[in-house]
Amino acid sequence: MKNSMTRSDSRVFIIDDDASVCKALARLLSASGYATEVFHSADDYLEREPYAGIGCLVLDIRMPGLSGTDLQIHLNSQHNDIPVIFLTGHGDLPVGIEAMKRGAIDFLTKPVDPNVLYEMLLRHIAGS
Repeated sequence: MKNSMTRSDSRVFIIDDDASVCKALARLLSASGYATEVFHSADDYLEREPYAGIGCLVLDIRMPGLSGTDLQIHLNSQHNDIPVIFLTGHGDLPVGIEAMKRGAIDFLTKPVDPNVLYEMLLRHIAGS
């Protein structure tokens, strides 16, 4: 099956300061065949070696230190075009619009419907 092969060859980077959110998302996505990496801050993610494969960020807006918005701006300045899905409990329409203008592929609120998240990942990782 094309999608499961693509899922295992890709990586979803979960960046959220809430450990329980990270754990739940990692379990949910791993159970669907996605390789995941969890980071509790944007700074932790930036310390990782650059990833050259197919991937996607699931990124919170508000975090200590570098915010999700700051990380998106930083990645854009580095011409890093990894798809970004914002997943936040602190979003509003203006913040979401600005994130989308900067290239985010979606702006979702917590708690997220797993089917909506899967849809985004399938569309932007698996190329469905």
